[in-house]
Amino acid sequence: MEPTDLAVVAALGAALFIAVGDVIHQHSAQQVTAEPVGHLGLFARLLRDRRWWLGSLVAAVGFGLQAVALGLGSVLLVQALLVTSLLFALPINARLTHRRVTRWEWLWAALLAGAVAVIVSVGNPTAGHARAALEAWTLVIAVLGPVLVLCLIGSRMWSGPAGAVLLALVSGALWGVFAVLTKGVVDRLDDGLWALLATPELYVWAGIAVAGTAIQQSAFRAGALTASLPTMTITEPVVAAVLGVVVLGESMRPGDAGWLVLVVAVAVMLVATVALARGEAADDETVSVAH
Repeated sequence: MEPTDLAVVAALGAALFIAVGDVIHQHSAQQVTAEPVGHLGLFARLLRDRRWWLGSLVAAVGFGLQAVALGLGSVLLVQALLVTSLLFALPINARLTHRRVTRWEWLWAALLAGAVAVIVSVGNPTAGHARAALEAWTLVIAVLGPVLVLCLIGSRMWSGPAGAVLLALVSGALWGVFAVLTKGVVDRLDDGLWALLATPELYVWAGIAVAGTAIQQSAFRAGALTASLPTMTITEPVVAAVLGVVVLGESMRPGDAGWLVLVVAVAVMLVATVALARGEAADDETVSVAH
């Protein structure tokens, strides 16, 4: 098999394992305590929860496969394929919560997956560099940092699905940065252990993994899975794709007519994400009225 084909297989495997891990994490975050807790407090409680560790183990397999995929293919390709994790997560979560995935949820999820297929096939993503210069990362921090801070502030002002979506935006963005850094870390593995330990990206990579996990659990706790996971699923590849182009020099070659198709596909992804989150908000309101 060609490296690109292996990257596709590894990315789809990563999507499955990450989906299972996300579902387990969401249920643990919802049930670990009935008391209101902050991001760090919730994370500390989850560290003592066996089921959460099971989800972390499953997710770790997914991240390992993601790293393999990133070592073989571009960030644009791998992150686009990871959006399919939503197709795995919806039925698994429905089974655990004893509810039925509605036709509309399946429709929007299918449109989401279809948009990904279009982006991968029409966009024809090409790989760039494995690592970026410090100046490029400084620009990323200056632009992305204030946006994430505003989202965190907003999540404290609005509860329920709105808060879950804002926290999911932060978590998804952090995981997008994590994916780009993963490519650099994997690239340094060929130079030996000492070269890897001397790589600054390794420590930033580890710190972002902890921060992304902590915020992710808070997003899962703030609302149902369909309020947070679609937002994370879209935010991560969008942020990773932008960084892949801006800091790693990756590119897409859709041709003159293909750019319009790509714009439509991205619009479908965004609309499907909003529709899934709004549908969950409506379900929550119905349940509240019923009680």
